[in-house]
Amino acid sequence: MDILKYTDEHRQFRERLRAFLAAEVTPNVEQWEKDHLVPKEAWRRMGHAGFLSTWVPPEYGGMGGDFLYSVIVTEEMARTNHTGLAAMLHSDVVVPYIASFGSEVQKKKYLPGCVSGDIITAVAMTEPDAGSDLAGMQATAEPDGDAIVINGSKTFISNGINADLVILAAKNPVEKNPYQAMSLYLVEDGTPGFNRGRQLEKMGFHSQDTAELFFTNCRIPKENILGTPGMGFMMLMEKLQQERLMCAIGAQAAVELMLELTIDYCKKTTDASGKPISKYQATQFALVEMAADIKVGRAFLDKLIMEHAAGESIVVETSMAKYWTTDLANRVAGRCLELHGDYGLTEKCPLARAMRDVRVMSIFAGTNEIMKGIAAKFMGL
Repeated sequence: MDILKYTDEHRQFRERLRAFLAAEVTPNVEQWEKDHLVPKEAWRRMGHAGFLSTWVPPEYGGMGGDFLYSVIVTEEMARTNHTGLAAMLHSDVVVPYIASFGSEVQKKKYLPGCVSGDIITAVAMTEPDAGSDLAGMQATAEPDGDAIVINGSKTFISNGINADLVILAAKNPVEKNPYQAMSLYLVEDGTPGFNRGRQLEKMGFHSQDTAELFFTNCRIPKENILGTPGMGFMMLMEKLQQERLMCAIGAQAAVELMLELTIDYCKKTTDASGKPISKYQATQFALVEMAADIKVGRAFLDKLIMEHAAGESIVVETSMAKYWTTDLANRVAGRCLELHGDYGLTEKCPLARAMRDVRVMSIFAGTNEIMKGIAAKFMGL
């Protein structure tokens, strides 16, 4: 019995999305990986086809879908075996800040473009000297009449090159409490004083435009404060449950794809005697062990998806799921690559890219050590 109850509408949506990705995304992945960038037109095609921010209400241009539509998009995107067109980050991590905390004016201004793909979003928290510890943030935002003046830098910002709209976390230097000093701001592309630095060269995520962002006397109107001033830290914390759950969903879908590809390879590949390598006990045991771990992860994750969709607080459980699935992704990637033998070391093998890409999953959205620390605290340890 399946834990998640998909309707016929969900299944039809998945079929349409899978067909769209097969036609519009997968054939272009190799070029995007070489270019280290996904063209904006690809985002617009995906948005215009109805596959971005599917939960946004119809009055703001969305389809008003439930959380399972977000799950479907994240799973199907994982099956493209690339990370550049980061639909999950845009649709289910960044845009929800606008929907939850934005004014009516802000929602009407930005949400329709986020749905159509005409506005690509990024969230800028991490700094050169402040990663998981947001209290160490140095970027400042000072009121100056009817404007806010922003100074500072951000790094490791996904969608940093393509972003048309950045949700920026910065502190008012007058407030001494680092948590109460933090607010969120909407910074549009082209704003004077907002400049992009270098696009970072990374071990994996080659088609994902991860960049440095710089703000030098960047002036934005006070109307671009997102939510209540001084509540930035609390807003970020409120959204971390979904961010980490989405990360776990992506990792789970990735390991399922890696195992599927590896089983197919082992069945089709023979040794010198003509015997498929899947017929050897060592290979069978390795595949069965991975399959069992993956099924355990899927059962746990599907339960959390149901609970999150029901509005339950599952901060501890999503922290556990994030570290479990991303650690599993790294283990499975290494083992699957070994089963591919010499072929696994070539760029023609999809496991080579998969192994590079999943490595960072245990680091972003809060390191897995942070995830364990959160769980330990709530367990009273």
